[in-house]
Amino acid sequence: MSLARQGMYFILVGLLQVLVDWGVFVGLTSLGVPAVPANLGGRISGACLGFWLNGRITFADAGKPRLGGPRLARFLAVWVVLTALSTAAMAWIADGPGLGWAWLAKPLVEAALALTSFMFARHWIYR
Repeated sequence: MSLARQGMYFILVGLLQVLVDWGVFVGLTSLGVPAVPANLGGRISGACLGFWLNGRITFADAGKPRLGGPRLARFLAVWVVLTALSTAAMAWIADGPGLGWAWLAKPLVEAALALTSFMFARHWIYR
């Protein structure tokens, strides 16, 4: 599979993930849930969707999905680190400039982590 094709699908899946993640984050925080658990809820929602779609579409091999236990374990290892970074950023922004700024910054923080995520996904998670 070409890097361009995988990159295009990864971006499309990523945009969908960010929308789900951001929507859950904004929804939960607007209901009074603190930024840290709300970010975790959003990240979990986006991760479930992203792992499945990337395994079935983005990194599929000749139409055969690349999912399963070992790939899920590798995905979770990367996800935990990226989620810690994302959550620290959201907590810092929500506690400093404020929740409104955290809502605006959330998609930018996730986009900043996306390149790292793509490299791990392409070369380690879905191999």
